[in-house]
Amino acid sequence: MGSESWQLQDAKNQFSKVVAAALHGEPQHVTRRGREVVVVVAADEYLRLEKSKAAVMPRFVDHLLALPKDDVEFERLPFQSREVEF
Repeated sequence: MGSESWQLQDAKNQFSKVVAAALHGEPQHVTRRGREVVVVVAADEYLRLEKSKAAVMPRFVDHLLALPKDDVEFERLPFQSREVEF
């Protein structure tokens, strides 16, 4: 199972082939001006990747909730104000 690289214009002209290959499990790389810009994959593969990313990367709120809940005192930094002319 391989993947193919398409120039943008060719991918547009043969979009049904790009989609068919992606549906068969072959990611389709699309380039513009010689640089890879997108990869076309099947929707179920995209959803699988999103789920695995979410499982690996916790939400920020989960990170905060996981902080130690010991009685820790935080040093409060002094507030420094400054005059501003308008």
